[in-house]
Amino acid sequence: MHLNYHFLKYLAPALHKKFVGSRIASCFSQSKDELILETEAAGEGNFIRAHLLPPQVFLAFPSQLHRAKRNSIDLFHELVGDRIEKCSVFHFERAFYFDLESGKKLVFKLHGNRSNVLLYQAKQAAQPSILFRNEIREDRDLDWRTLEKPLDLSQERFVSLEGNASQFLPTLGAIPRTWLKERGYPDAPIGEKWKLMLDLLDLLDTPLFTLVERQGEVQLSLLPEPNPVKTFSDPILATNELFYLALIKGNFEKEKNGILKSYQEQLKKAESYISKSSSKLDELKNSPPPSQLADVIMANLHEFQGGKSEAELLDFYTGNRIKVALKPNQKPQHLAETLYRKSKNRQIELDQISKIIAAKRNLKAELEQKIEAIVSIGEFRELKNYKKTHKQDKAITKETTGLPFKDFEFEGFTILVGKSAKDNDEMLRTFVHKDDLWLHARQVPGSHVVIRMKGITALPNPVLERAAGLAAFYSKLKTESLAPVIYTQAKFVRKVKGSAPGSVVVDREKVILVSPIGPDEETAARKT
Repeated sequence: MHLNYHFLKYLAPALHKKFVGSRIASCFSQSKDELILETEAAGEGNFIRAHLLPPQVFLAFPSQLHRAKRNSIDLFHELVGDRIEKCSVFHFERAFYFDLESGKKLVFKLHGNRSNVLLYQAKQAAQPSILFRNEIREDRDLDWRTLEKPLDLSQERFVSLEGNASQFLPTLGAIPRTWLKERGYPDAPIGEKWKLMLDLLDLLDTPLFTLVERQGEVQLSLLPEPNPVKTFSDPILATNELFYLALIKGNFEKEKNGILKSYQEQLKKAESYISKSSSKLDELKNSPPPSQLADVIMANLHEFQGGKSEAELLDFYTGNRIKVALKPNQKPQHLAETLYRKSKNRQIELDQISKIIAAKRNLKAELEQKIEAIVSIGEFRELKNYKKTHKQDKAITKETTGLPFKDFEFEGFTILVGKSAKDNDEMLRTFVHKDDLWLHARQVPGSHVVIRMKGITALPNPVLERAAGLAAFYSKLKTESLAPVIYTQAKFVRKVKGSAPGSVVVDREKVILVSPIGPDEETAARKT
């Protein structure tokens, strides 16, 4: 109810008492959706702070505020030096105003997503000369006089409206309407409705300003609340505390929980990979080597005579009969050769899986420490310092839609693909570790591709080929049957000052030939 007329009718007189006679010393903004007025009176300074970023529209009136040295701009220059003569609320409207000594009128219109601050050059002016939020076009022709909404609150009008609360008193807001509903107002006879309405108006005319938590948000109420967070008799103190709890602390908790959620999701992925890969490792260790099947095939080549592509053979290692099928145009000797090669590479595969599992376990321990650190943070400054010292985590603590790259998972590895030339630069500058592997289609425009390698020393060849396939797909070589892709460690890729977006200088690169393969062309590549 902090934007509600029934609160503003108490806030405006309190602001009049606090600011009347004060000189406006400065007017500035430190973010595009927040306007701050600094006032001086009898050697004391006070501030009017209006945060108008929907849906977080809040006011505060602190006695101290440190203006930022950077990203700050002066606004409403005509106000500087003027004095405040009056503060008052528009009747039955979510707006109040300051009358100034010069004849100007400064209006605070608190209409939810359309909240704004408007300056009128004279009390008689029908249109504002300056808007804080210029994008609200309807405000460009807003005559402040139309904000006055006199209402007839007589019983006769109430009865003529058949007790429709929203038509009788459209300024009620959600909390008072809920109060009426909880007391059976919608189904009550007209006489009982009138009594409930009078009871509600009586409460609104003798309020305590109470902060309550509803659905995870702190709100201001003028009605008795069973479990208040805090209660005030001063509307300025109430709105200041609401500003702190709902906006400053609320945003802190939101940002902290966002980082915590990102870490927890990464931890879940790491734990899942460790579990699945450990099972795969055990399966590989306990299963017979492919060379055994190759031996069986080589001992039974006669079974495939006459162009047969399928045969049931006796496995002399187990005593069981097994069915062997050849691919079209494949000879049994070639299948055996492939199996011997797989058997020879099995130990390499086992070693690679073991190393990746070890790296994922290190990552798991690191994430658990970070989660513990985030949970212990209690204020914005600590969180800001933490983010400064963990810049490498920016990719997992930022909303996916705002990242400069697409994100893929393949066999436990994360592959990043830049979205545009400018995004390629941002990805390389902000999100890439020096040990990561960088790839790009050779000598043609395309996306930068990066394989995350921090803490991992071995890179399985299928992962390299998959990333190279993506690099070729997201380039001018997309339609080629085979495309050359260069790759090197990210520390050997550098941006030259003044060069075109996406262009880099590369050292120590190698080349791999691959078929361009998009994200949907191979089920093993899963976009996260």
